[in-house]
Amino acid sequence: MTATVYFSSEITPAALVEVYRRLGREAKGKVAVKISTGEPGPRGGNWLDPGLIKDFVQLVDGAIVECCTAYGGRRSEPAEHLRVAAEHGFTAIAPVDIMDAEGEVDLPTHPGGHLTRDIVGAHLLDYDFLVVLSHFKGHVMGGFGGAVKNASIGCASAAGKLNIHSAGASLTAMSGEGSTQDGFLESMAEAAMAVADHFGDRILYLNVANNISVDCDCDGNAAPPTMADLGILGSLDPVALDRATTDLVRQAPDSAEVVERIDSRHGMHTLDQAARLGLGVQDYELVTVG
Repeated sequence: MTATVYFSSEITPAALVEVYRRLGREAKGKVAVKISTGEPGPRGGNWLDPGLIKDFVQLVDGAIVECCTAYGGRRSEPAEHLRVAAEHGFTAIAPVDIMDAEGEVDLPTHPGGHLTRDIVGAHLLDYDFLVVLSHFKGHVMGGFGGAVKNASIGCASAAGKLNIHSAGASLTAMSGEGSTQDGFLESMAEAAMAVADHFGDRILYLNVANNISVDCDCDGNAAPPTMADLGILGSLDPVALDRATTDLVRQAPDSAEVVERIDSRHGMHTLDQAARLGLGVQDYELVTVG
């Protein structure tokens, strides 16, 4: 089985809208657009530019959604997280909903995995449709952050994030309690599957591969981007989307640091596990847009 991934080498508001349109799945009803609002700090700022995503978010009449972090910092509490979103320009383009501001709920996970439940922000259930709009970059623990990470860690409440990081062993420790590295990666895949199961055919995925640092937008002291921008990709299959994006990274002549980050964390194992669960496939056809 092969999934279709659409790709534009242009990184513009119009290109983002066009990639979305090519997916053929209309985001309708009450639409959540899951992004990372970015951790403020002395070397942050790699997150998605509100000016880039504004036209798309307003086209689908979406609310930008986030959940609180589990590691402290200004985004660990809803009111302050909302202030950060305002400072970064997101409240100027759309409503912003911190989904765990009023608690959390459990989504069922597939039996036999690490997680017995996926703990997400309670407001996630208020939405009819989910757009997983991800800034693709490296990540200090997961190797890379794309669609699967954004759907899993991104939609999880603070406790849910701890649940994933510990592979279901702890709601109080960030890592190391009962978890191996592969256990954490596999748990991300399980949580992304739970979110996908909840929305069914009311979900789609977009990756923006620009400002690509080895570090995540959750790092307020992130390393600067180390490679040239690649483009915008979209798919109804998050596994194929992340695989296509990582393949483009590997093909780039200036990607050595990002590839080392991915491989040193065994990051591709997340996609192997996601494919085993049935979240998607790693075989894809890349269709160029524009």
